[in-house]
Amino acid sequence: MKTENLTDLSDQELLHKIKKLKTNKIIDASIVGFTIGIAIYSAVKNGLEFFTFFPLILAYVIIKNSTNNKIIENEIEKELKSRNLK
Repeated sequence: MKTENLTDLSDQELLHKIKKLKTNKIIDASIVGFTIGIAIYSAVKNGLEFFTFFPLILAYVIIKNSTNNKIIENEIEKELKSRNLK
């Protein structure tokens, strides 16, 4: 995500960003659940192979990105509180 100065954004832009981040959290959780399901199904059906662990690698990348999004979300919420919007 491109780094921006949150104080330069308008109130509407901040509210839009926080809404977008919350939507992304739901999508990320769905994808992680789906990839874990694929890994479990693959392990049961075919045994432990490379393609059993490949979805877990994808899930790790998504989880790593979501921790970065959590930091950004906290910063946006601080800015919203400083503007008395939340």
